[in-house]
Amino acid sequence: MTDHSPDRSPDRSPRGISTEQAPAVVQGGRAAALVASCVRGATAAGLGLGALAVVVMVMWISSPYPDSGPGGALHVAAGLWLLAHGTELVRTDTLSGDPAPIGVVPLLLVALPALLAHRAARDAREPDEGRPRPSPRGALWAVTAGYLLVGGAAMVYAAGGPLAPDPLSALFHLPVVTVAAAAAGVWTASGRPLGPLPHWLPERVRVELARTRLAVAARSAAAGALALLGGGALLVAVSLVWHADAAQDSFLHLAEVWSGRLAVLLLGLALVPNAAVWGAAYGLGPGFALGTGATASPLALAGDPAMPYFPLLAAVPGEGPGTWWNWVAVVVPVAAGVVIAWFTVRVAAPRHGERAAAWGCRETALAALLGAAGCGLLTALLAAAAGGPMGTGRLAVFGPVWWLAGAAALAWTAGIAVPAAVGVRAWRLRGRGGGAEAAVVPAPVPAPILPAASVSASASASASVHEAEPEAASAYDFLPTGSWGEREARLAALKEGSGGLMAEFPPEPLPEPERLPMPMPEPAEAPGPGEEREEPGASSAP
Repeated sequence: MTDHSPDRSPDRSPRGISTEQAPAVVQGGRAAALVASCVRGATAAGLGLGALAVVVMVMWISSPYPDSGPGGALHVAAGLWLLAHGTELVRTDTLSGDPAPIGVVPLLLVALPALLAHRAARDAREPDEGRPRPSPRGALWAVTAGYLLVGGAAMVYAAGGPLAPDPLSALFHLPVVTVAAAAAGVWTASGRPLGPLPHWLPERVRVELARTRLAVAARSAAAGALALLGGGALLVAVSLVWHADAAQDSFLHLAEVWSGRLAVLLLGLALVPNAAVWGAAYGLGPGFALGTGATASPLALAGDPAMPYFPLLAAVPGEGPGTWWNWVAVVVPVAAGVVIAWFTVRVAAPRHGERAAAWGCRETALAALLGAAGCGLLTALLAAAAGGPMGTGRLAVFGPVWWLAGAAALAWTAGIAVPAAVGVRAWRLRGRGGGAEAAVVPAPVPAPILPAASVSASASASASVHEAEPEAASAYDFLPTGSWGEREARLAALKEGSGGLMAEFPPEPLPEPERLPMPMPEPAEAPGPGEEREEPGASSAP
């Protein structure tokens, strides 16, 4: 409001606002920006809740035997929305009458509220032209407050439905997911800055966090975790194709009408990221739990599994010891370790870089180790999010054990990435002063050393023939001239470059070359009376 008005008098602010009123106007603009950000957060939460409500209502309307009225469907939609934030639900209408927890969160479902909260915070920091812009901290907390207002109302509403949220789980997961997504949106709107770091951090911590190796380690850790997820998804896809008959039978018999099959298909798609995490844990070695008494790993499927009837679970290997087909799954962590090493060494020792720009061996190993540690941490977090209870009793533990998966990821990737990164660095810097393809510069060829007599004769002949051409003497610049000290220094340099071909004794001083006088042309005779001077090159007429 103060940048576009020509009025700059000291007693008046632009657009006719007095200097006494300016702080109030600025304060009002900030308040309006915060209110708008809060409304954006509430709108984002309402959109996510409404989208799930539409899907659930379509399933309810198309179902030939609905269990409850539209109120029950809306209660289910509110429970699913809270489940998408990681909240554990409690199913009350069980056959035994005892409440059963549902803690396996479909990870693809989490993308909906996270994306909406991210966009709300980003748009709050990038308002329309002419609207006030809040500060980053104000936008973060205003969007979070508006989002949590709707979330609290949804939690109260879903408490009376068949899928009631656990209060403690909701009070923890709902704010964490909202703040994380909103913070990512504010960071994106601010240009994704990597600094400056906050001043409340200790100086040593700020220095360490600002080092290049930590940024490289973060990128390599993310790449390694993605490699693990991709490998796990590939294992699940191959196993589903291998057990295609069992998966098809489960899909067809789990629901008989098209609405039920559509619901099963949508749930299966939402659980695909969970299956990828389970496959990664299987390839790492610890595997995943199929109830409290069974564990599936490449070595064997031990115990008595308690598996629900679901198409994705048809990919679980059969009972008994594993074969070499199961052992091939160890390729997944090996690939993750190679990816971490590659992302490390491409900065530590670039292919076309200079030796001076390359990292040391210790720095390269430390960066690869930090990348492996980050990959282990991300794997543990994903394993914790992908599993959970599916009921009581034997189904109280379902999915990978987070700390075992994280420890195995750290061990595999560190054991492969560290030596691979150090080895590739040494190979790229072998026997060169530069990068992997440094240019080969030919060694200088020493000037020939001629005997003194030959040198004197050739110099005399050259002086007698080319005395009129001073530049011809430049061909003999290698001859020692000047004072005795300068000649001795030049002789030492020539001896060092000759490779031992030059004699040990110093040559005698060279005599000055004898200069021979050049013959002068005789003057032409003057023409006689009546004779014309003949011009050179002219021919006489016949």
